[in-house]
Amino acid sequence: MDAWLHTLLTALALPQYGLATVFVVAVVSATLLPAGSEFAVIGLVKLNPELFWPAMAVATVGNTLGGAISWWMGYGAEALYERMKHRQLQLRALEWLRQFGPRACLLAWLPIVGDPLCAIAGWLRLPFWPCIAYMAVGKFLRYLIMTAALLWLFPGPFSP
Repeated sequence: MDAWLHTLLTALALPQYGLATVFVVAVVSATLLPAGSEFAVIGLVKLNPELFWPAMAVATVGNTLGGAISWWMGYGAEALYERMKHRQLQLRALEWLRQFGPRACLLAWLPIVGDPLCAIAGWLRLPFWPCIAYMAVGKFLRYLIMTAALLWLFPGPFSP
């Protein structure tokens, strides 16, 4: 059993597959599904240090795309809710988010609350492209800091 797992992990870490794997994991982890993509990024970078910047870019784009999917899910959920209930929600968190507008999406990188934040931004119909821009900045900084910190904490070559 260990042999096939090692073969699979080795194949996924190859540069021609590794970036695609990071992209898919980053997209999925930025939706409302509970997942994290940092370990996929650090694993690829440990095996292929020359892919540091491409991995940062691919993970950021994938994670931002996942945030955009969450934004659209929130947008659709709000439209459906309004058709069914015909009233506005007046929750404190929604007012806070309305007050900060798209800038609040800079916090989309936060664990637990970041992904729902993207959906709520869509629910509130905050402007799509500014939200995406703020999401991308926050997510890029998270990947850069997390990967650099993990590389600093665990230096040296990867040994399977």
